Amino acid sequence: MLESLTALADGFAVAVQPLNLVFAMVGVLLGTVVGVLPGIGPALTVALLLPITYKFDPAGSLIMFAGIYYGGMYGGSTTAILLNAPGESASLATALEGNKMAKAGRGGPALATAATGSFVAGLIATLGIALLAPWLVEIAVKFGPEDYFALMVLAFVTVSATFGSNPRKGLVSLFVGLALGLVGLDKLSGQARLGFGVPELLDGVEITTLAVGLFAVGEALYVASRRRREPETIEPVRGSLWMTKSDWKRSWAPWLRGTAFGFPIGALPAGGAEIPTFLSYSTERRLAKHKEEFGKGAIEGVAGPEAANNASAAGTLVPLLTLGLPTSATAAMLLAGFQQYNLNPGPLLFAEKPALVWGLIASLFIANAMLLILNLPLVGLWVRLLAIPRPWLYAGILIFAVTGTVAAKPSAVELGMLAVFGLMGFFMRRHGYPIAPVVVGLILGPLAETQFRRALQINLGDPLALIQSPVAATLLALALIALAAPLVMKRLSRLKSADD
Repeated sequence: MLESLTALADGFAVAVQPLNLVFAMVGVLLGTVVGVLPGIGPALTVALLLPITYKFDPAGSLIMFAGIYYGGMYGGSTTAILLNAPGESASLATALEGNKMAKAGRGGPALATAATGSFVAGLIATLGIALLAPWLVEIAVKFGPEDYFALMVLAFVTVSATFGSNPRKGLVSLFVGLALGLVGLDKLSGQARLGFGVPELLDGVEITTLAVGLFAVGEALYVASRRRREPETIEPVRGSLWMTKSDWKRSWAPWLRGTAFGFPIGALPAGGAEIPTFLSYSTERRLAKHKEEFGKGAIEGVAGPEAANNASAAGTLVPLLTLGLPTSATAAMLLAGFQQYNLNPGPLLFAEKPALVWGLIASLFIANAMLLILNLPLVGLWVRLLAIPRPWLYAGILIFAVTGTVAAKPSAVELGMLAVFGLMGFFMRRHGYPIAPVVVGLILGPLAETQFRRALQINLGDPLALIQSPVAATLLALALIALAAPLVMKRLSRLKSADD
């Protein structure tokens, strides 16, 4: 623990550098904005920024991306409370009680408990990252090629099963990403694969082009295709913005319980923020002294889920930084951000770039404090953002996507690939296929292939070597359970409904 705290102190020396503070401020502001705007999340924003930050300082860019992630979690609560339209799916539980509070003239306390709970949870969870990461790194350093391959198989399965409502569609998306990862030169033999005679494809598919196409262009086309003009009623913030003594008394325990739900579940390979937020909501509903207020605007129903939401966001950074495994769409984009600078998150990164990793972790504390200071005083500004016409917003996203891609790699082939990936993202959304597994497949596929082939080479081609290690066997068994569980549960629910 002492070593972790010493390393964290060194990280603060990096994080408080003036330029890094500016990056953190820009990140939290952008994150809050995209969290407030429905339909635009931190994953899309990081994807848009990847092409224009590839020449920036890696530490500053990654600090900004992490700030966007934290800010997006904060901003989603504003629309959930005032508009009953969560900016992020993780804010769905917050909307249940938060919007009722706003309609009852208590929007200020709802926003205050959401912001303060997010700060408390973010603070505790970020401290958890600092203490837990070195321990996981010590374990990961002992992994062999077969263990890493098994770990990536587990990541593939859990990501496919977690994103979207249909595990089969998640697996299809994953295999599309794995196929794209085969394009280019074979890393071990140097032979060209799936290049189709196009020289630009020998370097492989650019992660930034794929991410911008799927997330930004695909989302803009999808929104344009729906052409909905649904009236949205924004609840004005009436009365005081501050919480009363009773509000504080009713909020502090849900904040802590929400953090206890969010951080460990977010750190799991099959984590995500939706599960802990609804667990927190149901727990607070059970434990509340004022049960009659639930469904009418109970402050515990805002405090707990918002704490769980932000603790979960911090939790996803644990497997990302220590093992290089993304457990959310935004974490996948953060992984793409690392790889943009030829950095591979994992145990070696802690040894090779300790200043960067610990500076990033320390910056999360600073970003958390910035968000608390910015959120409540500027709530009026965040609400005004909701008045931006959707056509203007998505037209701007399209322009930004195209110019950023061209600036990063001026090539007609790259622009054509952006258009193809944009159409692919559009059709995937229309038919319910999740986007994140494609990006994860492209990023982790080549790494998994390399570890697979190394394990076989070391063991003279014996496939049993992949399960001889206890760690590899356990991880592959967990992957099999994660793959089978959703299918078994769906079959059981069908049988139960047929019996009824």
